[in-house]
Amino acid sequence: MSRSNDGSVTKNAISTGHFLGIDVGTGSARAAVFDENGRSLGYGSEPIALWQESGDYYEQCTIDIWDAVCKATRSALKASGGEVRVAGIGICATCSLVLVGAAGEPVTVSQGGVPERDVMLWMDHRATREASEINATGAEVLRYVGGRVSVEMQIPKILWLKRNLPSSWSKARHFFDLPDFLTWRATGSLRRSMCSLVCKWNFRGQERSWDAGFLSHIGLGDLQSDGYARIGAHVADVGDTVGLLSRDAARELGLEPGIPVGASVIDAHAGGIGLLGARRAGSGDTAIDFNHRVALIGGTSSCHMAISPKAKFIPGVWGPYLSALAPRYWLSEGGQSATGALIDYVVRSGAGDIERDELTGRFALLNATLETAALVENKSVAMLTRDLHVFPDFHGNRSPRADASLLGMISGLSLSHKLLDQARLYLATIQSVAYGTRHIIETMNAHGFALDAVLACGGGTKNPLFLQQHADALGLPLLLGAEEEAGLLGCAMLGAVAAGQRTDVLSAMSAMSRVAREIKPAGGREKEYHNRKYLIFKRMFDDQMAYRSLMAGSHDPTALRPDEPRAE
Repeated sequence: MSRSNDGSVTKNAISTGHFLGIDVGTGSARAAVFDENGRSLGYGSEPIALWQESGDYYEQCTIDIWDAVCKATRSALKASGGEVRVAGIGICATCSLVLVGAAGEPVTVSQGGVPERDVMLWMDHRATREASEINATGAEVLRYVGGRVSVEMQIPKILWLKRNLPSSWSKARHFFDLPDFLTWRATGSLRRSMCSLVCKWNFRGQERSWDAGFLSHIGLGDLQSDGYARIGAHVADVGDTVGLLSRDAARELGLEPGIPVGASVIDAHAGGIGLLGARRAGSGDTAIDFNHRVALIGGTSSCHMAISPKAKFIPGVWGPYLSALAPRYWLSEGGQSATGALIDYVVRSGAGDIERDELTGRFALLNATLETAALVENKSVAMLTRDLHVFPDFHGNRSPRADASLLGMISGLSLSHKLLDQARLYLATIQSVAYGTRHIIETMNAHGFALDAVLACGGGTKNPLFLQQHADALGLPLLLGAEEEAGLLGCAMLGAVAAGQRTDVLSAMSAMSRVAREIKPAGGREKEYHNRKYLIFKRMFDDQMAYRSLMAGSHDPTALRPDEPRAE
């Protein structure tokens, strides 16, 4: 392989061997080694520290993150056993904001000035005001983020930094998305991923350019002064090779230097790459109809990925993003800001001080409690929540309402606090998360998709109750890939393309993933039950809006009539 002047690498030979996927999530760094057919050979994981301050401030440390990446990689290599020769590397991470100084040093995002806190996490909501101001401009670029920029995106965060931490703003030589920081840390290349830029930075992917007028209008025009070097002057497409693994990074990771590293992607998007091309055994399909498939990538939050050869503009759904997941395809991305985090929160709230490694056992206990209660009451598990309803937007709504100010709601509590009561609330929370996904899919289908199969991955997919309730609440089959860690598999696919083993991302998606299991939805009474609960889910939003109106003194007296929820 040869390197060009902008740091990119040209493939001039096909490499064979194994492929390393690295996935940095909210709470841990994970790594896995895969063979050319997409089968995992070894896995490693290492926790990452998180600081939460009042006011929805969430911060991390790149030194800690890179150390976790190195430890997880070494563990994966060791677990692979035998002779492993890594021929290509793919990296994904959360869409968190990283500040780096001129000498490569961390620049703080902390109001307390703590130097090592140089990462503003994706779920940090301190820039709510800035996001609202940007949305009020009605700028053309907002059409490509579902009509509204999210507080989770980077431009509102950078504007907040300029206003509130001018010292950090001045010191920062580079504003990185965390996935791009990691490829820079691995190779020294400053090339930014098209995935991160179009999804989180308001980069005009279809024109491969920044919108100078937009940045000037919102007060960030000075980012143009150096040719956008602070935010990305050179862009790499998904499937490109950004650079070769440096000697220092190779030594820290336990690898040989010179391994090609693919352009990074956001962690959820890696899950989409790892899932959307999976084929059902014996299907005989020669081509996947992506218009019928959505990838559900669960974790602390959830993302819903669907791609199309034509742009689909969907209110409240991020995108359409050109080439963010696969070259020449437009990505539409729905999402829920708190899913795994919400379920964990509810379980912890009912169980006192519980450690993370005890949660799995707690889930099993709650699941068994529900199964026993269903037998005693002679009804299905789902119907144990008849009078208990949850509205899941405890951390705001990402899609399709795109309103970070929304709050969670629970209706139907009693004074009883037995284990079964905790189990019912846990179940109602899972159901509410599923109804949120149903709302997103319905919205996407109303604007040109025909989604009728959900390919799922993430923490929730290890929980059988979570899976069945989602299939039933959606009324759609859930397809599970042969590899549980679809994000890591997606990264390995990028490594295979970077190494020249696969010609492009779509061919890697087709060759390296497969469906292992299908969970079919229930019909009959359970289907009707979920349909009624879904109406209540939507009615709870109307009720929250009515409560706000009442408190503001401008209440419409018809808003709380005891009739059916308003149609959307």
